[in-house]
Order: sequence, then C-alpha cells, then structure tokens
Amino acid sequence: MTEARRVGQDWREWRRLRAWDLKQEGWMQCDIAAALGVTEGAVSQWVSRGRTGGVAALRHRPPPGPSSRLTPQQLAQLPVLLTQGAETFGFRGDIWTARRVTELIRRQFGVR
Repeated sequence: MTEARRVGQDWREWRRLRAWDLKQEGWMQCDIAAALGVTEGAVSQWVSRGRTGGVAALRHRPPPGPSSRLTPQQLAQLPVLLTQGAETFGFRGDIWTARRVTELIRRQFGVR
C-alpha cells in the first residue's frame, strides 16, 4: 500500500503524498498537477520538499502555538494541584473550568 493510501483525514496531506507517489512512478509534474487539480508550482514545491526531507516533510504539521509560560516544574505540579479540587482553592463547586484553571495558574505561579 502506498503512503498516500495510508493517510487519514487530511486531504491536503493526501494530495501531497499522492503527488510524491506519482512522481516516484515517473509522472511529469504537469500531469500530476492536472490529475490533482493543483498548479505545477505546488507540485514542484512538494517534490522539492520530498527530495529534501522525504515523506515526513510532506506530512501535516499542526501550526505551532505559543510556548508555555510555565516551567517544566510548574507544569508537573499542575496536575497535583488540580487533584486537590476546585473548592480547595476557594471556588464554589468542585468543577474545574478553563477559566478556573487559568485563575489557579495566575494565583499559584504568577503567570497570565
């Protein structure tokens, strides 16, 4: 089974991998572009990425988010704090919400 057939739900990834597979089979870039409904420039970029980084370079990469403002030690401490329950930290009701966790982090670590 080719790499393109193993791909899950990301159709863009599938398209990049399919272009790579077709190129490996000897297809011309203009034919790949026509078959996949993309520009020749897109195929050229994908093939270049594939040559440089292999199939891994064609896979979906989630966009990077902001880096954590908590230290690794603080991140490790957070689950311990959460298991103590919300009421322990002065919240009414023992349910953790995103807003409450944010407030806990601000109080305990001084991070917003």
